[in-house]
Amino acid sequence: MTDRVSLRPAEMKDAETLFIWRNDLETRKASHNSDEVIFESHLIWLDASLSNPSKRLLWIAEVGGEAIGTCRADLAENVWELSWTIAPEARGKGFAHQMLSKLVHSFDEPLVAQVKGDNIVSMKVAERAGFVLDKQENGVLFYVYPDTPSIAD
Repeated sequence: MTDRVSLRPAEMKDAETLFIWRNDLETRKASHNSDEVIFESHLIWLDASLSNPSKRLLWIAEVGGEAIGTCRADLAENVWELSWTIAPEARGKGFAHQMLSKLVHSFDEPLVAQVKGDNIVSMKVAERAGFVLDKQENGVLFYVYPDTPSIAD
């Protein structure tokens, strides 16, 4: 597949698009927090996220200038935890794999990802991008990227 996905830093102008994607039913089912969010809370979250690049990085994935997804990296204990969402209209086209593969190659630090146990699509995306299953706990699969120390107890 041609590498068509590009990543750019998210901005406040992306707030409405990110809000719509966040409240999409399938996105909420796959999220650790499946509650619907209100726009005002979302704006506060986005502003705080964009204001703290040493702890959180947020990108918009695009194909031909059109936003097709988002990915996030949160720093905790010297490890970046990655998460991703594909726009409803862009699902099933291989973009998640392209987006995540591009993202992992931009890091030199350890990477992890958490995927809910019933989210088969995200499991496949993580594994295809090179993540390996480290442990499973309370219905959540914990993945590590090679050369990342194990998070198992």
